[in-house]
Amino acid sequence: HILDLGCGPGDIPVRFARALPSCRITGVDASEPMIGLAGVAVKQAGLADRITFCCERFQGVSLIEPVDAAVSNSLLHHVPNPLQFWYRLRQLVKPGSPVLVMDLLRPDSPEEAQAIVDRNAAKEPEILRRDFYRSLLAAFTEDEVAAQLAEMNLSRLIVDVVDDRHWVVSGIIH
Repeated sequence: HILDLGCGPGDIPVRFARALPSCRITGVDASEPMIGLAGVAVKQAGLADRITFCCERFQGVSLIEPVDAAVSNSLLHHVPNPLQFWYRLRQLVKPGSPVLVMDLLRPDSPEEAQAIVDRNAAKEPEILRRDFYRSLLAAFTEDEVAAQLAEMNLSRLIVDVVDDRHWVVSGIIH
């Protein structure tokens, strides 16, 4: 059983279900419109028997039992208190379970953030460019994420910067 926190329109759960035919996936997102899109995507993919969605903030997620793995993409920079995220993640997965969390990497300056937007979203509508820019400024640095993990006694998880705008935390929850 895999949990996707901040599942958005359901792309990651659909990919997991296609790649791992025996797994069940629960996607959680606080946005009702996103959960609606996710439901459509799962029905179109013919995977509704293995993927379920819940419109809920991650803090309120209630599972019958802890999951075997968890993923989250681009949620943490939306969370007012990131320590709550790491605390809840630990509660939701079985000990010995893998986790993968990816999010934006805050650039060193607003000018660098703008350069990233210009390089990666030049042809997008202005509203999306502005949202991307603000998300970059709201994101965490590698050191901030490492400090969060240390404070939550999750230092065994590894933080990697994977490109000019993303970091990944991966490893096993103990």
